Amino acid sequence: MSTSKTNDEAQIRQMLDDWAMKFRAKDLDGIMSIYAPDIISFDAIAQLQFKGFDAYKKHWETCLSFCQGPITFEIRDLSVTVGDGVAFTHSLNWCGGTDESGEEKASWMRATICLKKINGKWKVVHEHYSAPFDMESGKALFDLRP
Repeated sequence: MSTSKTNDEAQIRQMLDDWAMKFRAKDLDGIMSIYAPDIISFDAIAQLQFKGFDAYKKHWETCLSFCQGPITFEIRDLSVTVGDGVAFTHSLNWCGGTDESGEEKASWMRATICLKKINGKWKVVHEHYSAPFDMESGKALFDLRP
């Protein structure tokens, strides 16, 4: 891999590490700092898709309001592929929070993130979070482990 692509991969990994820390800290502006203005997200919660920065920020505000206690978030098995001005990642993420009684409510989610280098900085232009589901019952399988 070229030095440039190695540096880009390191930048993306650091950006996602910083983002995870900001998510755990419930720092909305920090969370939103990685997204491009025209972000399209297929999040696992609430609706089929979110189009644009403002719509996705509103969604994040709602999500954070549900987390009364500490947030749990861990990125595992992160793979980063870098091209010329574009990149994608995939990972398994342990995500959840602590409820008012102190019980952790978390599960593993799948994540795919597409990035584009805009004005010299990597920005997320698309992300997709999902949970597998049982086809017979239609219920999400939140108890699966990697």
